[in-house]
Amino acid sequence: MVCDAKFTKQTVETGKVFIVTGANSGIGKETALEIAKRGGTVYMACRDLNRSEEIRVEIENISGNSNVFVRELDLSSLESIRQFAESFKKEQDKLHVLINNAGVMHTPKTLTKDGFELQLGVNHIGHFLLTHLLLDVLKKSAPSRIVNLSSAAHLLGSINMDDLNSEQPYSRIGAYNQSKLANVLFTRELARRLEGTGVTVNAVHPGAVNTELARTWSPAVKIALTPLMWAFKTPKSGAQTSLYAALDPDLELVTGQYFSGCKPANVASAAKDDKTSQFLWSESEKWTGIEVY
Repeated sequence: MVCDAKFTKQTVETGKVFIVTGANSGIGKETALEIAKRGGTVYMACRDLNRSEEIRVEIENISGNSNVFVRELDLSSLESIRQFAESFKKEQDKLHVLINNAGVMHTPKTLTKDGFELQLGVNHIGHFLLTHLLLDVLKKSAPSRIVNLSSAAHLLGSINMDDLNSEQPYSRIGAYNQSKLANVLFTRELARRLEGTGVTVNAVHPGAVNTELARTWSPAVKIALTPLMWAFKTPKSGAQTSLYAALDPDLELVTGQYFSGCKPANVASAAKDDKTSQFLWSESEKWTGIEVY
């Protein structure tokens, strides 16, 4: 049976600015919709502008909130990420919550525009760069929050220090698990580095959710999981822990944590390894061409 934890606290988000990546479908759409209902100004950061505009209109109509905007962001392109951040900061001088929601799952071996394995490139590297480019405005808007969507799949992941870019024989599942572990490692290390700034960062596991991520699954995996799809959460249910981490007033000072089912959960031992964390951070800086702290 699906465990449908719900974020039920009533909050008013009027005057606060949010960015939700991948907000045109699935968990991201439901997250953006709920924030809009609560009065927040929402920037939907999405790759497909035409489709996203349709969803933006839908969110505006349902929520009655006209402060919902679509801006182009392709997380598989470092140039696109830089352009998005630059344009956003020209429009807004504050950002209260960044929700790094977008992701890809179990994709065939593919490279990003900059030559990174797609799952690590989009799920981790893209959000690593985006987050750092927005840190200045997040700090200026403190107290502010960063929410990173990870997965329980991180429990099965490992960071391949000898082949981080998965150039050897490729495993869709292995590369995905690595990217989700990277999300937790990044969360914990960034929280440490942001201590005292008023910016918190936490990771969440949304649960097994029936979303469009399944479109890239291999036929064999789709067939194997078909009998189990009844047990998957709806996107609305899957968004609850993201909303909890982004909005719960009790979490204003909580950072470096991992949540599942709207409550703290344990992370893999690999997610606590300092050597691995420093390695991933250093490589991420090199790959994105930035140096901080």
